[in-house]
Amino acid sequence: MSDLDIQIPGSYDPFADANAEDSAAGSKDYVHVRVQQRNGRKSLTTVQGLKKDFNYNKILKGFKKEFCCNGTVVQDPELGQVIQLQGDQRKNVSQFLVQAGVVKKDKIKLHGF
Repeated sequence: MSDLDIQIPGSYDPFADANAEDSAAGSKDYVHVRVQQRNGRKSLTTVQGLKKDFNYNKILKGFKKEFCCNGTVVQDPELGQVIQLQGDQRKNVSQFLVQAGVVKKDKIKLHGF
């Protein structure tokens, strides 16, 4: 019995791994794509860390048109501008950003489930 590692299920914090990584130097270079559970089966995808040079509203317009979902740009006091999209769009967002040439694939961090 001592050889087995038993984990007791508890509350899950989707930002726990990101908070640990944010303390490292150079983590500002990454684009973080996260999913948050709202209520029931509803979820919310957030994109943060894009360069300030980009027009967030144009990127959001491309996301909304490509993924057939709604979204908004939110101004957060700590994180700056964050793009929020309806649904779990993590894979779609990462593919879109790479294909559009906004960011390289190795600079994208996917967080969540």
